[in-house]
Amino acid sequence: MTDPARVPDPEAVASRLPMGSAVVFRAFGAADAAVRGRRLAAIARRRGLVMLAGADPVMARAIGAAGVHLPERSSHRAHVARLQPGWIVTAAAHDARAIRRAFAAGADAVVVSPVFESRSPSAGRPLGPTRFAALVRAANGPVYALGGIDAVTARRLLSSGAVGIAMVEALLER
Repeated sequence: MTDPARVPDPEAVASRLPMGSAVVFRAFGAADAAVRGRRLAAIARRRGLVMLAGADPVMARAIGAAGVHLPERSSHRAHVARLQPGWIVTAAAHDARAIRRAFAAGADAVVVSPVFESRSPSAGRPLGPTRFAALVRAANGPVYALGGIDAVTARRLLSSGAVGIAMVEALLER
């Protein structure tokens, strides 16, 4: 997951991701969003990555993304994004109700957060691995974990049933 404030060079991060990973480009209204999005999409194609645009189907189409990632407040619009043939549509969710709503609207997968303590300014109280696993078991589709995920915390999710993990800062070179 990109974040202009916390990941200043998403191209460098995308260049290190293993084949089959995904990049969710979240521009948050940045003036250079289209240019940066096209650069990321080119890296994704070259490296065999899946590229989704955050919250903006128009941007996704403009940069040649493989789909869109919707914030929780827009997850009920997953069926609209589905109008683009072949697109992958994911949605953010923070509780069981949001997970159900996203899948009912046609999302292919949900990204549930925050699982652990996160430096995101919008992160709420962490779910913890036990509550997260319960949400995964109750979901009627694939769930990814986000929030405070790093090499140590990811291990705590191995038996959660999640299909994968998402991160913002964990892949930055320190």
